[in-house]
Amino acid sequence: MPKLKTKRAAAKRFKKTATGKLVRNKAYKSHILTKKSAKRKRNLRKDIVTDPTNSKVMKKLLPYL
Repeated sequence: MPKLKTKRAAAKRFKKTATGKLVRNKAYKSHILTKKSAKRKRNLRKDIVTDPTNSKVMKKLLPYL
């Protein structure tokens, strides 16, 4: 059986916590920031734990993470 390949696009976007959950950055923080309020931009900075329904799929893409 060959080794599984990690999907590199997913590996760059997700990190694993000590408990095994996946953490990701929020979207909509890269451009067109002038019309977004300071509060909205501040809240977009924080990492968020991936939803359990989505993390099941992501763990298949990241077999060794």
